[in-house]
Amino acid sequence: MFPLKLLFIFFSILCSIFLLRLFLHRSGLIYVVRKFADWFDDRFHVHQHLKVPEFNDSMHQENQFYRRVSLYVNSLVSLEDSDFTNLFSGKKANEIVLSLDDDQVIHDVFLGARLSWLNRVQRDSANQLVTKSFVLKIRRKDKRRVLKPYLQQIHAVSDDIEQRRKELNIHNNCGGRWKSVPFNHPASFDSMVMDSDLKSKIRYDLETFLKSKQYYHKIGRVWRRSYLFYGSSGTGKSSFIAAVANLLCYDVFNVNLSQVRDDADLNMLLLQTTCKSLIVIEHLDRYILEKSANSKVSSSGFLNFMDGILNFQDERIMIFTMNSKEGIDSNLLRPGRIDVCIHFPMCDFNSFRDLACNYLGVKEHKLFPQLEEIFQSGATMSPAEIGELMLANRNSPSRALKSVITALKSASSPAELTYASEEGSGTAHWKETVPKEFRKLYGLLRMKSCKKSGSFDHDTDMIER
Repeated sequence: MFPLKLLFIFFSILCSIFLLRLFLHRSGLIYVVRKFADWFDDRFHVHQHLKVPEFNDSMHQENQFYRRVSLYVNSLVSLEDSDFTNLFSGKKANEIVLSLDDDQVIHDVFLGARLSWLNRVQRDSANQLVTKSFVLKIRRKDKRRVLKPYLQQIHAVSDDIEQRRKELNIHNNCGGRWKSVPFNHPASFDSMVMDSDLKSKIRYDLETFLKSKQYYHKIGRVWRRSYLFYGSSGTGKSSFIAAVANLLCYDVFNVNLSQVRDDADLNMLLLQTTCKSLIVIEHLDRYILEKSANSKVSSSGFLNFMDGILNFQDERIMIFTMNSKEGIDSNLLRPGRIDVCIHFPMCDFNSFRDLACNYLGVKEHKLFPQLEEIFQSGATMSPAEIGELMLANRNSPSRALKSVITALKSASSPAELTYASEEGSGTAHWKETVPKEFRKLYGLLRMKSCKKSGSFDHDTDMIER
């Protein structure tokens, strides 16, 4: 009998605790209890207060660390639990920015230690601002263990916030100088049509690079990464560069080699680039194989541009694009000059499904089995060609898919089309089987695309190190 009573009492206590917690959360009294618990806990610990003033001295020189602390404090999740929080409209549409109000306290936890920040604002009798500062409250027993890494954390987080907030620019060379305009390209990693595993590997490689400054310096290398994007026209190389810039929040320096006068001009352009930037040279194979008569950049000068002594500046990513690596000097592609080679293939059925989802909002369709069979037969087109067909027929997914089927069937037999263009009867037969509006669009696209379909490589072949 006694064990049953004991069990009943224990069960009653659990139920009471559960109901009490439920009542506190529903009524909002949980925040009052937490404040009381924090106040009670503080009475049994000795604290140290560290002040971060807005200005360094009486000369009103701005304290850069105050700006960093402000960014960090206003990014804390616990800001929403503050008694008074200011709401401001951000730079982006529908963006709301939270900011700690005057003389309010916000709590933080780092390495198991509990810290708090006070946004102290002093005003005179006329309510005019006198001084502003942040005051860090930390337990003395935790100071030696967490203060130094905590301050490093503030630097890292504030740098990341500033980088995310900055407006990107694209710079183009003209007359030996850079001219810039705002870079507002909408491409993102999520919108890129690419094998998901390959995309994840590239993203991981980029994010690892961002965190590797100390490692690069430890092994005596410049904190720099070089990529080669190669593949037929219309496979998404330029859009992927824009996606990388938006992911990293890096400016883009687009080098037009035809506008470079000589080696010295190229070196000067390199020295004028800034940190946190992408240095991009597109269609490098075309420039090498069909070198401009007006350019005096030597082969050795370009190789030095890629990894010479003047390319010593940190936190830069160099990206080169080519349609093909065939006929390119191996010295240009050796490790150190090119760290990662990424192949951009023509469209397969999996990529086509992603395009249909992006352009048409279609994940499944009765025409998909037919399209899959056509792709498996070897027919292919570039993602840009298929995307344009979908864009032109975006109001009717069925019509868009049928236009792609027609284009794929035509593209799968280029020899017949070439012969038909030379023979009158063939031309007449082709005109009868293909809709007029498609012939105009498809003819324009085929002029701009590479007729060679290209092979499909596995991920291990797409990324070469």
